[in-house]
Amino acid sequence: MGRIDDRLVQLSVTLAEPAAPAGAYVPALVDGRHVHTSGQLPLTDGALPLTGHVGSDVTPERAKELARTCAINALAAIKAEIGDLDRIEQVVKVTGFVSSAPDFTGQPGVINGASEFLGEVFGDAGKHARSAVGVAVLPLGSPVEVEVTVRLTD
Repeated sequence: MGRIDDRLVQLSVTLAEPAAPAGAYVPALVDGRHVHTSGQLPLTDGALPLTGHVGSDVTPERAKELARTCAINALAAIKAEIGDLDRIEQVVKVTGFVSSAPDFTGQPGVINGASEFLGEVFGDAGKHARSAVGVAVLPLGSPVEVEVTVRLTD
């Protein structure tokens, strides 16, 4: 077991098999030294634990937990492509989408769930650029969706 797998065990995180795509795309794609994930929903055991808009149907605190789950699912998709998470040199970019109530403006705090998790796993290599965007609706009614791009070692 590698260093990152050991860290995931310490954090009590188990990576599931990546969810089957809901359309004509792949969960993750290697492009040279980069791996880009498709948008990852907070699926747990193949289902969304919650649906709705953050700020009305879903609390920001719960949405932050769901963003963490999205990042876990992104790592699972990356691992399925590259085999060994120790090959990740740097988390480069995180893009988070938050299905937001019209007056909700706390998107950065929600997506911190993904960013903080990646920092816990990778340390300094988990520092990344990021966007946190409020949207009207997400696939399957999900409150959050997260994309991750990582750079691999040579």
